[in-house]
Amino acid sequence: MNAFVPGTAQGGILLADWQVFIVVAAIIGAIVVALIVLPPILWRRRDDALPPQFKKNTPLEIGYTVVPLLIVAVLFWVTLKNEWPVEAQVPKPYAVVHVTAFRWSWRFDYPADGVSVSGTPQRPPELALALGEPTRIELVSADVNHAFWVPAFLFKRDAIPGFTNSFDLTPVRAGVYRGECGEFCGIDHAGMTFQVRVLPPAAYRAWIAQHKKGGE
Repeated sequence: MNAFVPGTAQGGILLADWQVFIVVAAIIGAIVVALIVLPPILWRRRDDALPPQFKKNTPLEIGYTVVPLLIVAVLFWVTLKNEWPVEAQVPKPYAVVHVTAFRWSWRFDYPADGVSVSGTPQRPPELALALGEPTRIELVSADVNHAFWVPAFLFKRDAIPGFTNSFDLTPVRAGVYRGECGEFCGIDHAGMTFQVRVLPPAAYRAWIAQHKKGGE
């Protein structure tokens, strides 16, 4: 999947946030490089005479203090404004999935449907989501710190022992996406993967019905 076309509505919001940071960083980087490279080229001298000396320049000092603070403040506001809808949870999600991270795989429980899918490093489990519908994820860890990471969703959230991390995901593109643990958790960390299958609602219900019968 193309990582620049996020698979969830939340990922699209985060992508817009990242794009703002990339543009601002590119502009600041270009200014810094220009200030380093251009003066020796434009104002070089071939004698040993010192240029005019001064001890302070109050407007300049105020400028290079205030401008960076304004840039940080604007970027902070842009990030906060984008984080609010990403963190928001709908009152009635289409489905609720309890995700348990453990060394070294995952278990996905659908309590309303009586479905549970568990995996191993050799046989990664599958998490099904309904296309266009918000799913509530209740994330926990059974042992050490892990992280629920789906790169194509531009989304990562820690799984912490004794704490439930709750968030909504709303898929906008059908398909199969790779998921993995994003935090080193032990010897089989690299094998702690899973896949996310985004299905139209009718196909999602069929997936649930199949797994109710014990199919994998």
